[in-house]
Amino acid sequence: MAAASSLDLLLQNAVLWRGNEQSRAATPGVASDFAALDEKLGGWPIGAVVELILQREGVGELSILLPALARLSGDERWIAFVNPPYIPYAPALAAAGVDIAKLVVVRAKTGQDALWAMEQSLRSGACSAALCWPRSVTEQAIRRLQLAAETGPALAVCFTVCGAAPRTSLSPYRLRVDAYARGTRVEILKRRGGAVNAPVHLENVVALPGFPAPVAGSVSAGRHVA
Repeated sequence: MAAASSLDLLLQNAVLWRGNEQSRAATPGVASDFAALDEKLGGWPIGAVVELILQREGVGELSILLPALARLSGDERWIAFVNPPYIPYAPALAAAGVDIAKLVVVRAKTGQDALWAMEQSLRSGACSAALCWPRSVTEQAIRRLQLAAETGPALAVCFTVCGAAPRTSLSPYRLRVDAYARGTRVEILKRRGGAVNAPVHLENVVALPGFPAPVAGSVSAGRHVA
């Protein structure tokens, strides 16, 4: 009986985290400006890797990040795009409030090089956000990115298409993103506090225009992006 009372007292402790509760205080977030998404995530998390698993490219996956990137570009630090499949369209980014002078685009020759560049961008502390489009990603790579994101700290987003993402992952956040009739559908597969049963529907999300990516191996600053 005494043991049960002690357990009850422990469970009433406000600092205790439970597996079926979302711990927003532990992970600061940047508002997405989508109320339904912010309610579930507490904003895009800083210091934690977010895996965005895409049914296909161009389903609004970058558009849903733009309000957060606009806020972060007000920081003195950089925003790194590592191996994006398209050249970022500067007018659309600027129209969304992103300071493109803070944007750096990194072209890596291999998927391994891309993940290394992402890790260094996060670990350096020089970036408020780093986004990476690797060809594939392993659990070990996610573990390294997570440690780097905590060190930064920074917003860390890893885009993968279905089939290229590991079945299990140490990243605290995994979301599946797809298009639907009126915008973008987001399924929260994993978050700190547990998954969300119902998908989040974000209306009027439009995919950004872009151009095919140039040959790998170059690094360009945001003011030179076409």
